[in-house]
Formats: sequence, structure tokens, C-alpha cells
Amino acid sequence: MTTGELARRAGVKPSTVRYYERAGVLPEPARTAAGYRVYTAEDVERLRFVQRAQALGFTLAEITGLLALAVSEVDCDAVRVRAEAHRADVEAKLRDLERVRGALDVLIAACHDRRATAPCPILDALRHDDDLDPDAGPTPTP
Repeated sequence: MTTGELARRAGVKPSTVRYYERAGVLPEPARTAAGYRVYTAEDVERLRFVQRAQALGFTLAEITGLLALAVSEVDCDAVRVRAEAHRADVEAKLRDLERVRGALDVLIAACHDRRATAPCPILDALRHDDDLDPDAGPTPTP
């Protein structure tokens, strides 16, 4: 099948297929005598695997590692270890996002509570990095 057909079956754009080839996630395809790329049903499955892994937040480097495990005779424990490490990264990101949300909540509240003649507390906090501590929240300007 052609690049366009592979992309259609996998639900991506042809440029995505070429990007994954350059990134090494998809192997270099066979070519016709005229130089056109030729893909197989296995390539469709590989591309779908990549899409599902990306939906779970795995990076292309991590996906490449998972693909290597998928074609080897590795036991499930090695894959589980990678998934657990990825989950720990996700949990750390969630904690960071919670801190950011808390800081934004404080900034938004300070904006609502400011006097009409006072500078915008959001812009003021962004201008002065010491005014914005994600753990403590910003110091609103009166």
C-alpha cells in the first residue's frame, strides 16, 4: 500500500507517516522500482500501536523501546516496569499541574479583588519571579 493508504488506514496524515520514518519509529519501507514507498498491514498495526501509546503519553523514544520489546520474546515484567516508570512521571506532572492551578487560582482571585487603580496582579506577578511561588502562591499587589 502507498503512504496515503497507510495514513488513511491508521487515521493519520501522510506527513505523520514520513515523520515517524525519520524518527525511526517506523522502519524504512520497501520501494518500488519507481521509488514509491510500499507498506504492509504490519506497518498499519505498528502505526496504530504508536498512536495508542502516544495517547497514553509515551514519548517517541519510549515507544521505540516498547516496540523493541514487542518484537522480542520479553516477559511482561519488563513492559510493566516501563509502564510503572511512565505512571510515576505522569503523577509528577499531575502534582506540578495542581501547583500551577493553585497559583492561578490565587492570581485570578487577586485580580477580582484588586482596586481599580492598582496594577494587574497577574501581569505584576509574571514580571517579578519572586512574586510567584507555585507552592505558596503569588503575593498580590494591593
